[in-house]
Amino acid sequence: MDGGGAVEVRHWNADVNGVSIHVAEQGPADGTVVLLLHGFPELWLSWRHQMAALAARGFRAVAPDLRGYGDSS
Repeated sequence: MDGGGAVEVRHWNADVNGVSIHVAEQGPADGTVVLLLHGFPELWLSWRHQMAALAARGFRAVAPDLRGYGDSS
């Protein structure tokens, strides 16, 4: 899938019960959410090409770093 033009990836952290979960998202805020969960031993970054393609088609791609991976604690 070709993502077409560049769409900015936004990063934020959700603090839940003392755990900080890093989330990367791309696409319009009002787009239908597609949740992308990485496997072992990956990070949100493993979804970057799919995120760009989904965002280019109007979806909101959301890819967290699971607990203990990447920028999550």
